[in-house]
Amino acid sequence: MHDVFFNKTAILGVGLVGASCGLALKEKRLCTAIVGYGRREENLRQAKRRGIIDAYSLDSRAACEDADLVILATPVGLFSGLVEQIRPSLKKGALVTDVGSVKGCLVPAIEAVMPQGVEYIGSHPIAGGDRSGIEDARADLFSNALCIVTPTSRSDQKAMERVVELWRRLGARVELLDPDMHDEIYATVSHLPHLIAYALVNTVGDINPDYLDYTGQGFRDTTRIALSSPEMWRDIALLNRDNLIKFIGLFRNNLDTLERLLVAADDAGIEEEFRKAQALRRKLQ
Repeated sequence: MHDVFFNKTAILGVGLVGASCGLALKEKRLCTAIVGYGRREENLRQAKRRGIIDAYSLDSRAACEDADLVILATPVGLFSGLVEQIRPSLKKGALVTDVGSVKGCLVPAIEAVMPQGVEYIGSHPIAGGDRSGIEDARADLFSNALCIVTPTSRSDQKAMERVVELWRRLGARVELLDPDMHDEIYATVSHLPHLIAYALVNTVGDINPDYLDYTGQGFRDTTRIALSSPEMWRDIALLNRDNLIKFIGLFRNNLDTLERLLVAADDAGIEEEFRKAQALRRKLQ
């Protein structure tokens, strides 16, 4: 079993997932002290009051000084700039990981700027939801959740094994994926659904916003993820845009098929499309 105890951990971005990392690390006693970094001091104060972090800094470089573990938990669009900032203060032997949901373009970019003796391994816990604040943070957020770890040919084997063991200790089920494969999969099952949810709500708004007063549970279930942070999802959409552009085209083809069947009043064709989707959806149960 690999040693996953860290004297000092720096969590950069103390939102829902970052704060839950802090709570889980403390509950499992996997580190001595946690320092948080973020842009809003009041949020960091609140995190300290709740015992999520032990100290905080508004300076990312200062937060990472002497840290054994650094967790990038800001919106993914900030990762590259953040890594450039903290690079001079990363000590030899430090382990850097993240909780971002885009990997294809970010993993090689972050690997390329790691100082000598500092290892970076990408990770993506499939946990959270439409809330993004520390109010909903909890130590068991990762319990039985899937966590994707994305090593590359450049990855240090021991560092990768430590990251895998870390997430397992935090309660997650770990799977290894190539960064590009990760992005293709999550474009289909996460990023595209978010775009569709935003577009669906906007479509109702275009027809008549007052119609939202008449929604039932089906609409609420279908569009719940449109409550997610626009800033976070803007970054995700742009960083995985090549996959999304391709898959939006496929989604449009499916809508076009339904439109053609409706125009033709093809009841058998419509039912067949619905049955096909129902059979696929049942695989999730």
